Amino acid sequence: MRAAIRSSAKVQGVLCLVLGVVALSFQDSLIKKMSGDYPLHEIILGRACVAILLTVLFAHLEGGLALLRTRRLPLHLVRGMLLVIANVCYFLALAALPLAEAAAIFFVAPLFITMLSVPFLGERVGPWRWAAVFTGLGGVAIMLRPGDGLLEIAALLPIGAALAYAIMQILTRRLGVTERASTLAFYVQLCFIVVSATFGLIAGDGRFAGSGHPSAEFLLRAWTWPSGVDALLIVTCGLLIGTAAYLLSQAYRIAEANLLAPFEYTALPLAVLWGVLWWGEWPDATAFLGIALILGSGLLVFYRETLHGRLFAARPLPRDR
Repeated sequence: MRAAIRSSAKVQGVLCLVLGVVALSFQDSLIKKMSGDYPLHEIILGRACVAILLTVLFAHLEGGLALLRTRRLPLHLVRGMLLVIANVCYFLALAALPLAEAAAIFFVAPLFITMLSVPFLGERVGPWRWAAVFTGLGGVAIMLRPGDGLLEIAALLPIGAALAYAIMQILTRRLGVTERASTLAFYVQLCFIVVSATFGLIAGDGRFAGSGHPSAEFLLRAWTWPSGVDALLIVTCGLLIGTAAYLLSQAYRIAEANLLAPFEYTALPLAVLWGVLWWGEWPDATAFLGIALILGSGLLVFYRETLHGRLFAARPLPRDR
């Protein structure tokens, strides 16, 4: 009987995780779709307002709004700001890069976590994990495509996103996390609201736009009231991110991390799928080689972490939790 219950929990955990990753990946494609028409701060503000309402609802269902109280507000704010930086860098990359390439480069986050764990956490990293780190960075170097100007500059953005995410994870691990997932998500979305609204007040009139670079225009474009369809897409982004955060948290609550972590890498084939279906973006041979090296290095880190009973560095997602 107990074996059947454990087996059912594993299936439910994997299902929750995969659905959460699908929601995150589909949200990325929606934001990329709107990147040519609306400023990023407008999309993030609308998305965060919806997501924070959904988070409050989940907190109420889990045990009441008292769950949102915290004695660790400074930690929440630092986490939130690092996730804001990670999201902004990643979404700006989507405006100029194929979705699959941006997603693949972001997956160097576990490698950055491995590297940072040495000076900040005092961990020992063996030769296999160092080999994985250098292999993954080699994949990024391939995808930077030196000489392609625009692509080279834009490809630095998901690297910045991965680094901000890695620092956030290192900080969180060093200080410890005692809060519920709904509490973490609430303060993250609150940071998104404050930062995006403030940026909108500063640059929402478009006074700094006009560079012509897709990423810069996405950041600095003037605020435009969305059409009915686009307003629905922004609301959908908020529902997707709020639901994804809950599903991912549920997955790791009911099933073992060593079972679930590899399934987070389904985000890569999903990014390729959305890119092909929506924009006809088939990765070329160079992109596939870089993606393969980054994916392989991430899975190698996961394997070595499993052998040593640690899975902290193997988890690159989610960016918004």
